[in-house]
Parts: sequence; C-alpha cells; structure tokens
Amino acid sequence: MEQPVTLLDALLPEGLAAFLDRGGPAMWAIALLSVVGLALILWKLWDFLRLGAFGGGAAEAAVAELAAGRAAAAAAALSGRRGARARLAAAALAARSRLPEAAAREETARQARRILAEARAGLRGLDLIVTVAPLLGLLGTVLGMIGAFQALQATGTRADPAVLAGGIWEALLTTAAGMGVAIPAAAALAWAEGVVDGLRTDLEDIATRIFLAPAGGR
Repeated sequence: MEQPVTLLDALLPEGLAAFLDRGGPAMWAIALLSVVGLALILWKLWDFLRLGAFGGGAAEAAVAELAAGRAAAAAAALSGRRGARARLAAAALAARSRLPEAAAREETARQARRILAEARAGLRGLDLIVTVAPLLGLLGTVLGMIGAFQALQATGTRADPAVLAGGIWEALLTTAAGMGVAIPAAAALAWAEGVVDGLRTDLEDIATRIFLAPAGGR
C-alpha cells in the first residue's frame, strides 16, 4: 500500500526529515537554530549596508573641509548622507556650532552611542546560537546514549554490538550538528564584532578631529 505524503515530506528534501528524526528533538531544535542563525547573518549583512558601516568618504571630506576652516563646505559634504560616520560628523558639527564645547562633546557622544547600538543589533542572538547549539548537541548525544544503553540492558546477554554501535553513532549526530551550526555562527559573530569595533574607532576619530579643528571653522 502506498504511503501517504505528509506535510513534512512535502516541505523537506527527501531523507532530510528521516535524518533529523534520528537525532530526536535536539536535532530538530538545532535545525531551527541553523535557520535562525542564517537569517540573522543575512539580515546583519543587510543592516551593515543600510547603516553604511563600510564607507566613510563623506565624513572624511567634511573633516578635511572643517580643518581648512570651511565649515559651510563641511556641512554641504554631509548633506543627504545616511552613513553612520556621516551621521556622527553631522551631529558633531551641529552640536559644535550651537552648544558650549562640553555640552557639544556630550551630545556627540550620545549620538555615537545610538549609532553603535544600531550596529550591535542582532549580535546577542548570534552569540546565543554560538552558546546554545553545542549544548543542544551534547544534550541530544547524552539522551541518545542513555537510550542505547537502556536497549543494551534490555537485551541482556543477547546484545548485538552492531545495534549498540548504531545507537551510539546516531546519538553522536546531534553533537556534530550542534558544532556545525555553532562554528559558522561564531565566525559570523567575530566578523560582525570586528565591523562594530572598526566603526567605533572611526566615530571616535571623526569626533576628535572635528572638535580639534580651528575655532575659525565654526
């Protein structure tokens, strides 16, 4: 009799559902984490592009104009720019022109903190996946080993070593899967944190240069 096609069979490639079933609930949880992790990585790349985390030409041009005493040209260089560095430079120029220096520096620091908070969005989720995925893999392996040795105990002296070995390697699948999810997530997290660190350094440098520019450039 022909087996009915389930919704799971329709959604997943042939054999994938069976592979996940071998690892038990922990394997399904790891598979879900892998989907969430991939979505976070792709979203973070888009978010960095939207934030302008990889460019700073407009901010550099504005700082150079201000250093030359051309404040109006500096503001014009930032007009319509939405990149993180340009936003910080524009905020620093505006604060410098209308506030006392101490207040202007504090306002610029506040804007920098907001920009960096935007850049760090989503990184905690990746960090959680890096931590949880291997633990889920280990949990699945422990539960699988318990099941394998319970089966061995039930068979007593009639135990088949091949059956025990099969149960153990199936249990170890979850550990491999957990590491397979955690390693790319860890690499992506390290890359994203490097982008944020570079952005922080650039924001500090831009703000410092703006406030050290000659007073005549106000």
